[in-house]
Amino acid sequence: MRPLLALLVLCTLAIAGPPMSKVTVHVAAAESGKPIDRASVVVRLEKGRSPARLYKKMVTNWETRTNQEGNVTLPSIPQGRIRLQVIAAGFQTYGDFSEVDTDAATIEVKLNPPQPQYTVK
Repeated sequence: MRPLLALLVLCTLAIAGPPMSKVTVHVAAAESGKPIDRASVVVRLEKGRSPARLYKKMVTNWETRTNQEGNVTLPSIPQGRIRLQVIAAGFQTYGDFSEVDTDAATIEVKLNPPQPQYTVK
């Protein structure tokens, strides 16, 4: 009887899919704190919290842009480790890994101005 119960639990987990999260990314200038409009946000699932076979038919890469308030919301992504990259004109490119392990998460990104360019003569 117990093997049947264990099989039933495993089948239920496989049908339900991996745990999902609603992620919001807020992008602002580091110096002024003002939101950055139309910044490109690229999110890629690096390692999910569930077995890899559950992600084969799921979207695991997202590319979008921030709104006027500097926000972008991805409504439903698998929980796990994500790679986040933010690109905006007039700012240094941001890239980092984040762990998403709750039903809803907000990631704050502060972009720095570009570093000065130097020429060696």
